[in-house]
Amino acid sequence: MQHCPFHNFFSLTLDNSKIRRIFDEFLIKFFAVNLIIIFNMYFSSNIKFLRKHRGRTQDDVAFALSMKRSTLSGYENEVSEPNIEALVAFSKYFNIAIDTLVKVDLSTISPGQLSQLERGFDVHLKGSNLRVLATTVNSNDRENIELVTEKAKAGYATGFADPEYIKVLPTFTMPFLSRDRKYRTFQISGDSMLPIPDGSYVTGEYVIDWTYIRTGQPYIILTQDDGIVFKIVENKLDNEGLLTLSSLNPLYKSYNLAAADIKEVWRFVHYISAQMPDRQENRLREEQLLQTVQELQKKVEEIQLKLNL
Repeated sequence: MQHCPFHNFFSLTLDNSKIRRIFDEFLIKFFAVNLIIIFNMYFSSNIKFLRKHRGRTQDDVAFALSMKRSTLSGYENEVSEPNIEALVAFSKYFNIAIDTLVKVDLSTISPGQLSQLERGFDVHLKGSNLRVLATTVNSNDRENIELVTEKAKAGYATGFADPEYIKVLPTFTMPFLSRDRKYRTFQISGDSMLPIPDGSYVTGEYVIDWTYIRTGQPYIILTQDDGIVFKIVENKLDNEGLLTLSSLNPLYKSYNLAAADIKEVWRFVHYISAQMPDRQENRLREEQLLQTVQELQKKVEEIQLKLNL
């Protein structure tokens, strides 16, 4: 059997360390060039797609980013490669993470997913561990409001990130709510948030950036250990890395929740209930508040006596 002369050539030359090193360098450059081509393919097409999607001209975007129109045109047409400063600028302008601009072909995703990304529902945004929220849309491509009943709470605590689980939840729409925001409704139980009755359906707006949680406002929170809780929140994330959760019912004590134990946050919008708030419950709540105040006054007086004030 006759051997191929090229086989003999490569057998000889590849044994030479110098030739092998040159060959390795060639492979590295070859793959680097092809990776750049792939990178430019997505980044270039994405910024062009997003610009047209928002009805902006090249002059509009170039002016907003303080760059020449010819520079932007070069990026869009794969003539030039953006540096890190340009990548950051495009990410902030379109409100989409750099990783997404580079790795995802945005022209292939659904309008609903694109809407979520543009509103900040991006797993890579701001370097956080936030994710694209699992959601459903109706026949008009409008996001549904999924209903998490009392019976579904246990399943939601583990399946909240699973699109297949979210698909089986009952859905509905409320025409008076904004089309540009994401809502979900949860059935609450217990008396910790009286006068909102036990069994009420509480609707929340999804909070993507927890730094915007407002102290003193009610939120629905999916927690690591306790599942879904509905509480008044004090935001201490910046200083202490936690939220303090309180009930409207003073019989329940406040407690802290570490950021690591938070899975989802929904800002309270409204509630639906078949029950009218009970006047007797309101009177009871007022009596409980009065009793709490009286106990605090008594403790203050005791402290003053000990300090001889």
